[in-house]
Amino acid sequence: MALGGAVLATAAPASAASRDGVCDTGEFCYYFNSDNQGSISDFTTSVDDYATTQPSCYDFKGAGAGKGTCIKNSAASVWNRSTKTVRVYFNSGYSGTYQDFAAGAKGNLNATLKNQNASHQFSPSSSTRTNMSYALYKTSGGRITCGFDGYTSTPGRHEGIDFARSVGSDVYALVAGQITNVVRGSTGGSGLSTIAIYNAAANKTVIYLHSAPRSSLRVGQQVTRGQIIADESWHGVSSSGAAHTHVEVRTGKQTRAYKSVGDSHLDNSNPASFWTAQGYNIR
Repeated sequence: MALGGAVLATAAPASAASRDGVCDTGEFCYYFNSDNQGSISDFTTSVDDYATTQPSCYDFKGAGAGKGTCIKNSAASVWNRSTKTVRVYFNSGYSGTYQDFAAGAKGNLNATLKNQNASHQFSPSSSTRTNMSYALYKTSGGRITCGFDGYTSTPGRHEGIDFARSVGSDVYALVAGQITNVVRGSTGGSGLSTIAIYNAAANKTVIYLHSAPRSSLRVGQQVTRGQIIADESWHGVSSSGAAHTHVEVRTGKQTRAYKSVGDSHLDNSNPASFWTAQGYNIR
C-alpha cells in the first residue's frame, strides 16, 4: 500500500552514448554550421576516414540544417565534450593541416579546415611528425604545389603530390627500397625523368618524376631513407611549367607512374595513410 509521496527514479547521468545526434558528455561533436548551429554528428573514438557517400559515410544525425549529410568536408564547428584533446585533420589517415581542440573546447573550424575535414583523432601523439616538404629537401622552403588528384584545370587526374623548391635543390628519398627504374630525361617539355623505388615491406613503389636523377643511381640498387637521389629540375611535360618533384605511390613493384594528363581514370588510391604510416605530415 502506498503511503503518500512518490518514489523518484534516479536519473542516469549524462554520458557518452551511441551516435544519436546529441552531444553528450564524453563525446566530440561536429556541427553542420558555424557557431555550433545545425545538425550534430557525435563521436567517442577516433575516425581516420569518414567516407563520402551514403549509406557508408558518417553523417549528421541531429535535428537541424545538414541532417543526413556526410560529414566529410561538411563540418563548420565543433564541441569537444570529452576529457581528451581532439585533433581535426584536413586529410584522411590523420594527416595534413590540423586544428586541436582541448577538452571542453567549443568553437569554429579555422579557414583551412572549415568544410575541409577528413579525419579526427582523440589524444593525438605528442611526437612530432616530419613534413614531407621538409623531408624531401632536408631544408625549409619546400612546398606542395599540387595535391593528390589536385588538378582542376587540366585534363585527367593527378595521381601523386607535387613539391617544389629552387632549381638544383637536393632531393632525398622519402622511403627506403630497391630502384626498379631510372630515366634521366631532359629539361623542358619532353624527356620525362623517373626514379622508381620499391619498398618490399609495404609492397609499395614510390615514384619521383621531373627531378634530375643523380648519375650514381642504377636499377637494382638499394636506396636508404634520406639518401640524396636527385636535384630539383624540370624534366618532362609539366602543367606548372616550373621545377618540381612529383611523388607518387603505387601498389606493388612498379617501374613507372600512371598517366595523368588526358586520362580521366584515377588509378591510385589516396596515399595519405601510407605517408602517415611512414611518419610524415602531408605538407
